[in-house]
Amino acid sequence: MVKVQRSEERGRTKIDWLNSYHSFSFGEYYDPGNMGFGPLRVINDDIVAPGAGFPTHPHRDMEIITIVTDGTIEHKDSTGTKGQLKWGEVQKMSAGKGILHSEYNPSNDEYLKLLQIWIIPDVRGLVPSYEEKKFDFDNTKNELILIGSKEKSDDKIFIHQDASLYYGNYEAGNSVEMSINEGYGIYLFVISGELEANGENLSNRDAIMIESEEKISTSIKKDAKFIMFYVKI
Repeated sequence: MVKVQRSEERGRTKIDWLNSYHSFSFGEYYDPGNMGFGPLRVINDDIVAPGAGFPTHPHRDMEIITIVTDGTIEHKDSTGTKGQLKWGEVQKMSAGKGILHSEYNPSNDEYLKLLQIWIIPDVRGLVPSYEEKKFDFDNTKNELILIGSKEKSDDKIFIHQDASLYYGNYEAGNSVEMSINEGYGIYLFVISGELEANGENLSNRDAIMIESEEKISTSIKKDAKFIMFYVKI
């Protein structure tokens, strides 16, 4: 099964300080046929105005991953963690049995752009935790960077779920191929550029869901940046 989600088909929340696009049902955008992909529950594509942000609010039993694509985010949570992240720095918060946090754009004149990802953990009631890693997204080209997985190591974030998250920065003319084991699927979200995946043409903010297929075969048509999830369905 191959399903394409075009950029303009996503849900949207727009208020005075936030412009957010939702790949899956979120907030006031509800589509019972679009509740996620396996344990992947949320991909929000957010643009936050200067000096604005999300005030302190609760989460529980969710792996929350934030990837800044432009600008700076300031994070503070009830574990005592506080700091700022920019492009190339990825954070993961395990909400577990309950956590409070806030996220702001500290700049007075620049917009903050980010992808926020929620993955349902395979264990409930975990002790809340936070981690962040820095990656060389700009200079690592034409190979997949493993951002996070269920295998613990010092060079990626740990996800409490049978899920792997990759980042790709590929130049036109290159290709990507990955086998898909039975019971697993791939979700690919294009940040920028153009590519073809399993016969489907994708461009900025388009996505493709692949399951019950042997592999994903991707050819890069125009320099492209994307994230890709390999998850148990």
